[in-house]
Amino acid sequence: MIRLPRLDDRAPGHFPDPRTALIEPNGLLAFGGDLSPMRLMTAYANGIFPWYNENEPILWWSPDPRCVFHTDSLRPNRSLRRALQGKAWTVTVNRAFRAVMQACAGPRPGQFGTWISAAMMDAYEALHHLGYAHSVEVWEQERLAGGVYGVSMGRLFCGESMFSAQSGGSKLALCALAALLREWKFPLIDAQVSNPHLLGLGAVEISRDAFLENVATLVTAPFDEKQWKDLPGIPAQRILENGCFTLRE
Repeated sequence: MIRLPRLDDRAPGHFPDPRTALIEPNGLLAFGGDLSPMRLMTAYANGIFPWYNENEPILWWSPDPRCVFHTDSLRPNRSLRRALQGKAWTVTVNRAFRAVMQACAGPRPGQFGTWISAAMMDAYEALHHLGYAHSVEVWEQERLAGGVYGVSMGRLFCGESMFSAQSGGSKLALCALAALLREWKFPLIDAQVSNPHLLGLGAVEISRDAFLENVATLVTAPFDEKQWKDLPGIPAQRILENGCFTLRE
């Protein structure tokens, strides 16, 4: 029988030590609570994230190992540049946060249902309005070709999900996010749980202890969240050719 701590609804700022998470299922730490901004931000500041199916209790996770992207190495490869050559796509930030979440929640081959429920959308949109959740969008004219969203604290970015409406859309969105974070001295993107797709994009696995050490340093690193505002839309070719978003490398 699994004995799992239940979160106290009266203490949104408290979680069990993530090192006490279960080995099987890997990283399951606690259940219950809510998706209030305070609880979510406390979770991310401690290397914890929610992941559960609709109509089930909220489950909280901190797996070992942890999947991350290093922003220094996450750049467009030759095949992506070749595949998107000549496409007049545009990349924006925080122009369509809800639309990106909705697209990420859409049906995918071999997947039944989605963990991005209406409650999750509302919770992360609230974080977005508070300045802590962000999206990167890839546009073909007025249509979304791809996107990615996640949560930012200090100089830590925790990726939540990404999607492609057209081939290469999610890869470009991820590379654009990495380019922006690289310029802002964010060393990594949390990708939570590894899978062959993420590893094929360049993600790596690190121990939970190493990840938590990074989190403790990065979430307290000074960074003005207002920098996420008023970023200009840029041609996708800038990302593909130069690997930069706002600055020259």
